[in-house]
Amino acid sequence: MLSSCTIMIKMDALIQDAKTLFNVHLTARQVMSLITYEKELMEWNQKFNLTAIRDVESIRVKHFLDSYSCVLAWQANPPLRLIDVGTGAGFPGLPLKIIYPQMHVTLVESVGKKAMFCQHIVSKLGLENIDVIKTRAEDIGQDKNHRESYDVAVARAVANLSILSEYLLPLVKIGGTVLAQKGETAHAEAQSAEKAIKVLGGKLKQIIPVQLPGVADERYLVLIDKVNATPEGYPRKAGIPAKTPL
Repeated sequence: MLSSCTIMIKMDALIQDAKTLFNVHLTARQVMSLITYEKELMEWNQKFNLTAIRDVESIRVKHFLDSYSCVLAWQANPPLRLIDVGTGAGFPGLPLKIIYPQMHVTLVESVGKKAMFCQHIVSKLGLENIDVIKTRAEDIGQDKNHRESYDVAVARAVANLSILSEYLLPLVKIGGTVLAQKGETAHAEAQSAEKAIKVLGGKLKQIIPVQLPGVADERYLVLIDKVNATPEGYPRKAGIPAKTPL
């Protein structure tokens, strides 16, 4: 069994990079939570194939650090209520919840084994004010308990921005923000999604470049402001946004 001191040294790169790149200052307790999270992820991955990223170093950079890049969107003013749609094994919602204990987080995942893993981590870490909901984005967007009630709706690697806007904008209150974590196609997707964003009550705000250590792939945060209420007919029924994007 490694001592907590030894484990902390092994996590030193993550701690330093989070601080340098995103001004995220991880406490010893938060680091221990991340260590538990990665250990459980690697164990569950052997049975359930939750994520293609399987080694410790990649988990820390491409899952944990990548999740903390979201902080660039709000700097020192984190949202009070955040919803993470298509969270998979909990990214970016769970790492964000670990550093913002007061934030109310909702994780949405339609795949049962992934939702079950997220609930397991929530219980294992003793996290409060966090809900894991097994449902589709189109269904929760029409649920009056969630519709237009979040400060930020976030998604990573879920769908093209035209489709993703229909998933996320209905969940955000006027004055709130959609945050899409995107790769090299971010600018092209933002341009082609312009019509959909406007129809759904949004307005493109900013595209922020993200640097991750040792990762050559381009990464961006696409920020969309919610400026008008989303028309009642959106999101459309499950499957339609993907088949017939706006």
